[in-house]
Amino acid sequence: MRALHRRHPEAELYYVTKRAMAPLVIENPHLTQVITLEPGERIIDLARRLRALGPTHGLDLHGSLRSTALRWLVPCRWSGYSKRRLARTALIATKINLYGRHVPVPERYFEAARELDVQPDGGPPEFFLAPASRDRVAHWLADAGLNQQPFAALAPGAAHATKRWPIRHWTALAEQLRTMGYELVAVGGAGDRELANQLGPGVHNAAGEFTLQETGACLARASVVVSGDTGVMHMATGVGAPVVALFGPTVEPFGFFPYTKRAVVLERDLSCRPCSAMGTERCPLGHHRCLEDILPDQVAAAVQRLVA
Repeated sequence: MRALHRRHPEAELYYVTKRAMAPLVIENPHLTQVITLEPGERIIDLARRLRALGPTHGLDLHGSLRSTALRWLVPCRWSGYSKRRLARTALIATKINLYGRHVPVPERYFEAARELDVQPDGGPPEFFLAPASRDRVAHWLADAGLNQQPFAALAPGAAHATKRWPIRHWTALAEQLRTMGYELVAVGGAGDRELANQLGPGVHNAAGEFTLQETGACLARASVVVSGDTGVMHMATGVGAPVVALFGPTVEPFGFFPYTKRAVVLERDLSCRPCSAMGTERCPLGHHRCLEDILPDQVAAAVQRLVA
């Protein structure tokens, strides 16, 4: 969006997403408007609204059945990008890497804009925050006694179990970070609240307390963020927070490592990785060594290196 706006400042840029995801882009100054698919809305009705805008180009960054339907229903010059499904399947099933040159997904997206003469500018992603979200988080931190205290944001949750670092490692890391002088704030969605409660005493639990915008504002205030391969990790890169990312079943060729220089990725070189594209509910081999073998001492040392 930044690159498109700079290259074509006269163009109107409309971003189409689900209502629940709109807070991630609603404040982006490069956009003309965010168009949301409402809960329960038919795709044909969304298409009718998009046709009324008279678009000249459509960039499909999803490659789903829904976005394919929009390509049929909204006439304009559509283009997409390769999700490299064959290479991904081969790497999971046979451990043979067909990806070739490593290209992060944020740069693969530019394939969809190849006719619009835009290139990656080397900068990080951007998650813009509303002043009201920053104010809400500032008050929350003040009430927790953290307004002037350096704190680490911990994100123990993940949609799938194999992407979650073991809770005993999280609790051990929390103790080490406290000895290093950090206060601790747990972040995530409402479904992560119970897990965050297990991180031990002294951890301020904000999981489920904040909106997406407010979570971004909290991450922006953190001295460092520790997260698995999750949305929180990408939100943290978007607000410029230093990130220590823990990768288990997924690997760098998939393209979703944190897209920023202010990040350290910890992973283990195991013959069974990768075992899935998105994570699963249990380790196929039953040992979960990809994350079990990443130890709290190693994560604490990565935090120290990153914020030194």
